[in-house]
Amino acid sequence: MDFWADWCPPCAMLPPILEQIERERGDRLAVATINGDDHPDIVARYGVMAFPTLLLFRDGELSHRLVGARPKRKLLAELDGAL
Repeated sequence: MDFWADWCPPCAMLPPILEQIERERGDRLAVATINGDDHPDIVARYGVMAFPTLLLFRDGELSHRLVGARPKRKLLAELDGAL
């Protein structure tokens, strides 16, 4: 789950990267996005303190949290390690 905001420049870098990753890892990974300004209740529920924040869920449970934008190579390394 990608938490982002319109006013966040690093947040704008992630959607194309996440779309590529979802195409490449679609059998193991689905990407959802949440505009944090539009859904403060969800931001609070998951304790998101900064944008962008990526939360990885496995079997409905939060399993990994990444804060900040990363290049695709680094993001894939972290995600593959968590998957």
